[in-house]
Amino acid sequence: MLTRFQWLHSELSNICRSLLRVKQLHALLLKTPLSQDPFYATKIVRLYAATNDINSAYHVFDKTSTRSVFLWNSMIRAFAQSQRFCNAISLFRTMLGADTSPDNYTYACVIRACSDNFDFVILRLVHGGAVVAGLGLDPICCSALVNAYSKLGLVREAHRVFDGIAEPDIVLWNSMISGYVGSGLWDSGMQMFSSMRLVGNKPDGYTLAGLLVGVAESGVLSIGQGLHGLSQKSGLDSDSHVGSLLVSMYSRCKCIDSAYRVFSSIFNPDLVTWSALIVGYSHSGEYEKVLQFFRKLNMGSKKPDSVLIASVLASIAQTANVGLGCEVHGYALRNGLESNVKVASALVDMYSKCGFLHLGICVFRIMPERNVISYNSVILGLGLHGCASEAFRMFDKMLEKGLVPDEATFSSLLCACCHAGLVKDGREIFQRMKDEFNVNARSEHYVYMVKLLGSAGELEEAYNLIRSLPEPVDKAILGALLSCCNSCEKSELAETVAQQLFESNPADNAYRVMLSNIYAGDGRWNDVKRLRDKMTDGLRKMPGLSWIEGNSC
Repeated sequence: MLTRFQWLHSELSNICRSLLRVKQLHALLLKTPLSQDPFYATKIVRLYAATNDINSAYHVFDKTSTRSVFLWNSMIRAFAQSQRFCNAISLFRTMLGADTSPDNYTYACVIRACSDNFDFVILRLVHGGAVVAGLGLDPICCSALVNAYSKLGLVREAHRVFDGIAEPDIVLWNSMISGYVGSGLWDSGMQMFSSMRLVGNKPDGYTLAGLLVGVAESGVLSIGQGLHGLSQKSGLDSDSHVGSLLVSMYSRCKCIDSAYRVFSSIFNPDLVTWSALIVGYSHSGEYEKVLQFFRKLNMGSKKPDSVLIASVLASIAQTANVGLGCEVHGYALRNGLESNVKVASALVDMYSKCGFLHLGICVFRIMPERNVISYNSVILGLGLHGCASEAFRMFDKMLEKGLVPDEATFSSLLCACCHAGLVKDGREIFQRMKDEFNVNARSEHYVYMVKLLGSAGELEEAYNLIRSLPEPVDKAILGALLSCCNSCEKSELAETVAQQLFESNPADNAYRVMLSNIYAGDGRWNDVKRLRDKMTDGLRKMPGLSWIEGNSC
């Protein structure tokens, strides 16, 4: 009999992923006197949880009369890992009234469940319970609290817990750094990084990862380059995760050559790293490189995912090369990704911008699932092709489906109004956006409204709309009005608008060329000469490029 129990103990100690095997072991255990032993019950609960059979795990827990703290913890963790957070919290409350008191691992598990569920209220209550239980300074609990508060963006609360820890380890330092950077407090994150190094802790890959995600613009590129140098000195640049983030960082900062150098130095870049480089080329406008690297990735062992395919399709839309778009569409079909909502929405957008609206609508009609992005794509496509009434009908269908329009929805609708010259409808949409849907107007919305009003000759109304905006006004909005002044030959208003543009963009000669053309239209040749004399040397007109492809889809 002893040999049988020893074999059972050995079997339960192994990682068992087969649900059938777990059930066999459970059935064998029920035939023995050890069926009520909390040690073996804990093992069975964990095995059921590992095979995602939470109901069977709870059945074992419920039928076990004597429960150890390990059994309680295993069941709470099982609920939390399967995202049944209410069950996890409810079981924790039951435990508080039971004979077995929660330990530091219990509180840590519940704290993680609160952060995963983004439940700040319960997190504060659990934190208070840990303090009352004498675990307020326990390193396990404190580590979980710092991670939880940081994840929820509550970095001040996280820092208060952090300050109470005598000797925080590298994991806690990394949690605080990531929490600050993730909350947009870049300077505080860098201060934590400096403090960590001052007390003798060496940064690891997670430290650099937490900082690199905050380098999002060229203004802080020098800091990103410094972190890159530190990663090289520490030998962390070979880490695939750090390498991927370095590629993403340089791509965001439009330093695509540096991004490629880092990419080339990685021995076996993963799909995330490939995606970072390809998206970086897309953002930099190097669309041919996007397609080149997409093909290279496709020829290897790694296969692009839906997010990457959507990014490639967006690049193709900018080149208006429908042949390449059909090629990627075929790839999506062969790999069963055509029904993915991201890919399908990108296909609608690509076909519409390449001039094949009917193909975009066909893709939209067969989509099994549609979201706001899908509707935005088809509304924009209809608007670009002058089908404003169809765009409005699609907007009504979107509302009937219960979907909530966003900024891009109204940009697409206002674009449709511009292409069709629907001033009255444009005014109505612009008003509904703010009053009915609580969407704040952004720069692109004002650009469309100015274009719409200006093209209809309502220049004064367009100018008054701009004057209602806080300073400084986006140059795209002023540029739209200046362009309308050019087409309507309104030189006086053009001078006023151009002066604002000159003050905010002194080095940009495009607006001076536009104003000089307006002067030329009025026959004011002295003003044309005076304005052109002020321009910098070396101006030349960029040659036109044709987007017409020989082959079609």
